[in-house]
Amino acid sequence: MSESQATSHPEQAHDPKGPRKPTQDENLLNIPLDEETLKIRRSSDSWRVLRILGEFVWGFENLQSVAGGVSIFGSARTKPDHPMYLAAEETARLFAKAGVPVITGGGPGIMEAANKGAFEAEGISIGCNIELPHEQRVNPYLTSSLDFKFFFVRKTMFVKYAIGFVVFPGGFGTLDELFESLTLIQTGKVTDFPVVLFGTEYWRGMVDWIHQRMVDDGYISTPELRLFTVTDDPQVVVKTIMDARDRLGITAVEF
Repeated sequence: MSESQATSHPEQAHDPKGPRKPTQDENLLNIPLDEETLKIRRSSDSWRVLRILGEFVWGFENLQSVAGGVSIFGSARTKPDHPMYLAAEETARLFAKAGVPVITGGGPGIMEAANKGAFEAEGISIGCNIELPHEQRVNPYLTSSLDFKFFFVRKTMFVKYAIGFVVFPGGFGTLDELFESLTLIQTGKVTDFPVVLFGTEYWRGMVDWIHQRMVDDGYISTPELRLFTVTDDPQVVVKTIMDARDRLGITAVEF
């Protein structure tokens, strides 16, 4: 992600030793420039489906005991002394104390902060890491670490095993998770799924643009503005998610 993806864009230099091995996502999505490689790639696409299916099965099996978690997103570039890092850590600590599993992209920055808060509060702290062109550092505050090769499989896990998203300031990966969640809610694919944006100052410009352009131009309706909440208070974040959790009747969690 991200950023967290996430959410997660670690700032790492290219390997000076030579060309790197492409990721599974690249092999799936990129079109080779030479005809021979294109033929080989196309002939293996059907078999690639089995690898994708296997990753879904593997993810489901590893996370099947998780119920009513919260997925937390934000920039991988946020430093440990940044106010948003500290806020994410505190928010996750409160979730852990309330018995809510914390799920992140498993990397540095906001992801690390959230995992750290949950881990140090002796809660469930899950990291769903992703294979990137240059290796993402997995943070050390995880009770369970899963490594995914396909972004879309990983993104499914973020939604399937959470009953809400908390989105801290971040870049493209963070916005990807945010707007995908809003689309899933808008289209009825997930219901009673709160999305909380943390950091009113950071999100103000985007929220104003949504009001002034998307609503005023008729691309979304005014009631759809209620699909997300904006706050600066970790207590409000936790209450928003816990209210949804209570409505769903989720109580104890084992992992």
